[in-house]
Amino acid sequence: MWRTTARVAAPIAPATPLILKNRPTRVQCYFCNESIHWGFAYHCSQCNFNLHLKCASIPFTVEAEFHNHPLKLLRKSVSFTCDACGKEDKDKYSYLCTSLTCSLMVHRKCASLPLTVKHIGHKHTLNLIGSSQVNQSDRQICGICVKKVDTDRVYYCSKCNFVAHLDCGTHEGSMEEIKKEDSEVVDESSINDSLAYAVKKIRMGEDKIEIAEEINHFSHQQHDLKLIDELLINNENCDGCMYPIFPPFYTCAQCRFFLHKSCVELPRKKQHPFHSHRLTLLTKVPDYDVFHCNVCGRDSCASFTYHCEKCWFDADVQCSLISEIFTHEGHDHPLFLSRAPYHEKCSCCDGKGNVFKCADCEFTLDLRCATLPHTVRYRFFEQPFKLCYSTKYDSDGEYYCDICEEERDPKHWFYYCADLNFTAHPDCILGINPYKK
Repeated sequence: MWRTTARVAAPIAPATPLILKNRPTRVQCYFCNESIHWGFAYHCSQCNFNLHLKCASIPFTVEAEFHNHPLKLLRKSVSFTCDACGKEDKDKYSYLCTSLTCSLMVHRKCASLPLTVKHIGHKHTLNLIGSSQVNQSDRQICGICVKKVDTDRVYYCSKCNFVAHLDCGTHEGSMEEIKKEDSEVVDESSINDSLAYAVKKIRMGEDKIEIAEEINHFSHQQHDLKLIDELLINNENCDGCMYPIFPPFYTCAQCRFFLHKSCVELPRKKQHPFHSHRLTLLTKVPDYDVFHCNVCGRDSCASFTYHCEKCWFDADVQCSLISEIFTHEGHDHPLFLSRAPYHEKCSCCDGKGNVFKCADCEFTLDLRCATLPHTVRYRFFEQPFKLCYSTKYDSDGEYYCDICEEERDPKHWFYYCADLNFTAHPDCILGINPYKK
């Protein structure tokens, strides 16, 4: 049974003892300034002083994991720059180092920072260190919120040169339990090392580079595939990702089977930034003709999927190629995967979700836009449509989709064919299932 003391002398309270009372009306906690909506609170009737139960137990002295001396509660409202997070703040209560040789002063919440954390946004544990200990070869960007890191202390992974703000690294709901295997060294060079094909014939290319001219791929083991560098007359789709075939590609003349060279070179197993387990390249999700891509949110009937049998997690080919940092021809600066625990608006479609962010400007790109194919075909048109990022093709100043005939937002990305002078929304030209052959 839960018990508490009916009368208490709290270290942050006035000299008069506080009495535990059931508060039927809303009052404000003197310590944290948050409302006490209902239930029990410590109360002084003489001065109308109220405290949450948890705030009444705030200790006079704490032992911070990152500091060698005890920290004492300073019961005075002062403006200061926290020596842990580096933020300038006016805090009603803070902790001050009791040593005469040290002047450390920190926020209440910073006094309880753990030395090591495990965040869902990173595969390794993060250690609390001084920012001067971080590898300074690159500008430091928080790997969680994608904003500049300029504080005295950070959470850091030396294996990946991954840096996180203190608030980001300890955000409620984003921390995982630290397991023994988290601290073990993993040979990541072997994660993406399994070839999906066997080379049958090699020719020497330019600069004496070996080129696999004929191969046998796991998805079409009955016949060998030959490398082609010419554009096909008939419109064909890749039998792996279902996108239109453009050279170079591999084909089986007997079966009219086609694979992009990039799809052939996909490894059988790989690690993905959106999932904690290794994914295996399959030709179909077991027992299903259509699968849901857990990265971009689209349904797909593509042949290839990266699949996790433990979690039933799937990533289509385009989404399997996503890395935590990448460049896109639709933006001038590198984009970083945001691990922020909230959804953000995409600059290219106004949708909300998980995004890539630019550390140099306010540009954001959600996963659906990040994985849009650069070139597509539409119905019976032989001419390809290209993904475009500006309104330079709309010389008349009017922005419409030639498929649905609805108005387009000029800030949003679109598909365009110069030969046909044809413009379309991405969803209109791709349809419900862009991978259908």
